[in-house]
Amino acid sequence: MARYLVTGGAGFIGSHVVETLLKRGKRVRVLDNFFTGKRENLETMRGDVELIEGDVRDSALCREVMNGVEAAIHLAALHEVVRSVECPMETHEVNVTGTLNLLMSAREAGVKKFVFASSSAVYGENPANPRTESMRPAPTSSPYAVSKLAGEHYCQMFRSLYGLDTVCLRFFNVYGPRQDAASTYAAVIPKFISLLLAGTAPTIYGDGEQSRDFTFIMDCVSAVLAACEVPGLSGMVLNVGTGHRTTVNQLCAMLQTVLHTDLIPTYAPPQPGDLPHDQADIEEANRFLSYRPQYELTRGLQETIRSMRRSQALAKSTTNPH
Repeated sequence: MARYLVTGGAGFIGSHVVETLLKRGKRVRVLDNFFTGKRENLETMRGDVELIEGDVRDSALCREVMNGVEAAIHLAALHEVVRSVECPMETHEVNVTGTLNLLMSAREAGVKKFVFASSSAVYGENPANPRTESMRPAPTSSPYAVSKLAGEHYCQMFRSLYGLDTVCLRFFNVYGPRQDAASTYAAVIPKFISLLLAGTAPTIYGDGEQSRDFTFIMDCVSAVLAACEVPGLSGMVLNVGTGHRTTVNQLCAMLQTVLHTDLIPTYAPPQPGDLPHDQADIEEANRFLSYRPQYELTRGLQETIRSMRRSQALAKSTTNPH
């Protein structure tokens, strides 16, 4: 059986990728420094998984973990846009230098496929929607966006110069179970759900009319694994979204409907790096990956809410066993 390396495999997206690979009987090696990843995300999984604690900035460790790997899925990153504005050097070191370390190691180890998690943030200030892969990136809004575009360029350079088979996937606002709601930089969906479950009105930054293409985690996973398995994709950059967009105001109203709450949100100034609109054109992913999203937003939100309620119930029972 092939061995897969999943960097950031204890994180939100990574743990779902690992879980799906294990269910398919694959051997998996995980590299994670647990800065945002959580050990509990992997504790209940059964299968052939090897967990290595470490950082993608460690070039020697990158060479070590790449030995014997056939497919590398690079998900490890500092992914918070606001944090990147505050800490641009750290973002560069993890997202750019870390990616270069892994690409060099993959080339040396003879890895057959390298899948890189990029982001819709690379489109930046380009006003056109939906976003197509042929559009010129304009990542002027955040260091995070720049770092992801740099990662894409390194992937394509390693493909053209060294023959490494690379695929870049531009994720659009992935959400779902295991996404951290407690972080200072938490994404909007888990943060809103957590607040509404607690009976607290959420805060909307800006006027709430900014729109996003919210993509459920299992649709994201299906695209990642297809990118590993489908031949003839080398050098490609593909969008992974739903092809639809929802405003933050609409999202808040949908969550209140599902949760049967009626809390009036408060509004605050826009956050740095926030973009007005973001919507994927997924025609290329449909064509080359046979990618077709299975989760429309309401269903995905219901799945996420169920998971967060179970997690809260488990936390309460652990804290108060009697």
